Amino acid sequence: MATRPRARDLGIIVGVLPAGAWNAITDVAGVKVGHATLNRGANIRTGVTAILPHGGNLFREKVAGAVFIGNAFGKLVGSTQINELGEIETPILLTSTLNTFKVADCLIDYMLTLDGNHDVRSINPVVGETNDGVLNDIQGRHSGHDEVFGAIQGASAGAVEEGSVGAGTGTIAFGWKGGIGTSSRKVGAYTVGVPPSTAVMGGYPALPLDGWSSRFLSTSPKRVRADVY
Repeated sequence: MATRPRARDLGIIVGVLPAGAWNAITDVAGVKVGHATLNRGANIRTGVTAILPHGGNLFREKVAGAVFIGNAFGKLVGSTQINELGEIETPILLTSTLNTFKVADCLIDYMLTLDGNHDVRSINPVVGETNDGVLNDIQGRHSGHDEVFGAIQGASAGAVEEGSVGAGTGTIAFGWKGGIGTSSRKVGAYTVGVPPSTAVMGGYPALPLDGWSSRFLSTSPKRVRADVY
């Protein structure tokens, strides 16, 4: 796992609430995160990130869920049933925009392999997307069975790998190289965790960092190139 410093390691403290022990979504009890990363040739920069609410059979041990839409220009699979029943019954996967539906199909394959699911006739796979089409051959839809199974089966608690891994491998943000991250905050007896992934085009001056414009950090970001990441 990379040892690059996180924002808090550099003294950048956002907000007033305390972070959990890992400052990660895995501070929520039972949650695990895994990545499968594809970095091949000159233009394959993509992958899959898996978030497991717990380590058991989610179809048999469903968890409460809800969907809030901040920007509806997305290809989220599974939201209709979550809104209807308020339950999540598979791991939550993130991947490249055009790969969403292929990954959802592979997620169903994974769920059908689990003990106790041999007679299942309906599964609601939950897959979100992030657009990596600048650095990645997005039309190739390179993530499939191996990446889905690998991300789920390799998921773990504790520290979460961040940056150009999993679904964040090929993403950019306001002209900078982006990636996937994580954070947590404690509110009384409760812990809230998030796994944000960048997928924003636009110019670098628009990027705010703890209320500051990134134009104060650099006159211009380095050009984002697939052969570097």
